[in-house]
Amino acid sequence: MWLNDSEQELRRDLQGLASDLRWSAVELLRIEQRLRELGSEGDAQAVQRLCALFQGDEQKLAGYAEEVKAKVISRNKAQ
Repeated sequence: MWLNDSEQELRRDLQGLASDLRWSAVELLRIEQRLRELGSEGDAQAVQRLCALFQGDEQKLAGYAEEVKAKVISRNKAQ
């Protein structure tokens, strides 16, 4: 199925944001490692939690981009 211009733009934006989150998580992992080396375990754990959050959000955005591509976008209402 072909995407119209706005769908293509949305997909590119979602993929770009997912990529930004992925690279941010990579950089955060480097910072976490340095913090551990410096003995700042509490700060390292906080960075690790942020990294896990970014990775989860990156996966969601990548999934949304695939839904746009497949033209199958569905959301259940929060209960």
